[in-house]
This record gives sequence, structure tokens and C-alpha cells, in this order.
Amino acid sequence: MQAFEYARPGSLAEALSLASNGRRVLFLAGGTDVIVQLREGRRTCDLLIDLKRVPELTTITEHPSGALEIGAAVPLAEIYEHPAVRSRFPALVDAATIIGGIAIQSRATLGGNLCNASPAADSSPALMVLGALARTAGPSGERTLPVADFFLGPGRNALQPGEILVSVRIPPLPTNAAAFYHRFIPRNEMDIAVASAGAFLALDPQGRIADAKVALGAVAPTPILVPAAREALVGRTPDTEAFADAGQAAHDAANPIDDMRGSAAQRRHLARVLTVRALEHALRRIRAHQKEHPNQQ
Repeated sequence: MQAFEYARPGSLAEALSLASNGRRVLFLAGGTDVIVQLREGRRTCDLLIDLKRVPELTTITEHPSGALEIGAAVPLAEIYEHPAVRSRFPALVDAATIIGGIAIQSRATLGGNLCNASPAADSSPALMVLGALARTAGPSGERTLPVADFFLGPGRNALQPGEILVSVRIPPLPTNAAAFYHRFIPRNEMDIAVASAGAFLALDPQGRIADAKVALGAVAPTPILVPAAREALVGRTPDTEAFADAGQAAHDAANPIDDMRGSAAQRRHLARVLTVRALEHALRRIRAHQKEHPNQQ
């Protein structure tokens, strides 16, 4: 491992100042990836900035609007154990509980998972269908962009030099809406998705689909939204035929590769199957909530 300096700022302003000093900088949120990458020589830096003491990056905030803001350096275990996440955004629990094992989850972060920009990352499709926004800060100030626009390619994200991912903001879900995320892996734990799918459904008072989103992982150079799947769903009854059409749209949108984990043909097939099942599970969550809260429909 190449020698580097280490800094642990106590504020966002201090972190940004350290990042703008002209040296090659890497940020440490959980460290479960960057330390390994440094040790293996896949990444190098002059300065490693530990963000674990920056308040904006280490808190979960519930806003009066119902939105939830999660600091980029909040550990995954803290996220999926948070009451608001568990009750209102279970799709994020779906993703956070399968990133690594328990020991990894107590250290690894949502921001780190996003910033690695892996096409197979588990948090990305879940956040994309939830309409999450990434808040960043850098030399030019703060900006906000959809998580769906955060990925530029394998291992490449939209952060500019000296810019930090501060938090991820998830808007409140409308009435009669739910999301679900899952993946296919060849074993049960600590594996990378061969393919994955997240789905969001919102129903109108008549029970038809008012809005929908489908996002796929591990089937393209970046996680992708599938606009054609939304077009196949909106205005229709949430039934087998509608979900099958959305699954076909996901199959057609997939642009996978062959590698040691799976073939391109298998991934296209999985994009269809996982999309249909994710939609089915999202619908079940809506139905379960309607039974528990009949006056909220």
C-alpha cells in the first residue's frame, strides 16, 4: 500500500477545505471498499479524508414533508434498523440488508455504495425507483441531482473534483404506493447480483396504476431506469398481463455482458423475471397496507 496522509474533519466545511488543497484525495465513509482498493493498489491518494465525524453525513433526518434524508456516511445497519425506514421505505431495507454480511453492514454506508458506482450495486435500483435525490457539496457550492443521474459508467460517478456526496433524500410515498427490490445471486449471502430489479407502484382511487418505475442492476454499464416499463403500466389494472408487458420492456432495455457470473442471455431473462416479481411484491405491500389502514385509501 502506498503511503498517504489521514485526516478526520469535524465539519463539512473542513472536509471541503481539505479536499481543495490540490492533493490527490479519497474519501472514507465506511472504508469497506476504499481500504481494500488502496491495499491492492487499485486506487492511490495523497490524503484519505475520513467523513465519520461530519454531522451532515452521519445523521438521518425526518422532514415535516415526510421526506427522509440519510447522511452519506450513515452505516447500513443504522439505516435498516431506523423505524421510519422500516415502516415507510421497506424497499431500502430490501437493499441494505443484503449488501455484504452483518459485520460489513455495521460499517459500510449508503453513500459509499453509491459512490463506488458499481452496475451491480444493490442500493442504486431501490433508490432510483423511490425517486431519491443525491445532495452534494463542493468548491462551487451545493447541488442536487436524481440518483438515477449519478452514475456515468462502471466505477464512475457524477462527483466533480473536491465534491462530496453529503446525503440522499427520499421523497414521501403517495397514498397507495409501495416499492420492492430484489436480486438474483448464485448463493445466499455476500455475493454480487447477476441481475437485480427494483419496482415502484402507485394506485389511483379506482385501483389502476397511477405511476410506476422499474430500475435494473447488473444488466448495463450503469443501473438503469426503464421508461418503457412505466409506459406499459400506467393507466392499467395491476394484473398479470400488465406486469408481463413491463417485464418484456425490462428484457428489451437490458444491455448486459457475458462474464464469469452469468451470460448476457441469462441476464436478459432475469431482467424480465425479476421485474415481474418485484412488481408483484410491490403490489402485495400496497394491499397489505390497505388492509392495515383502510381509512387511508
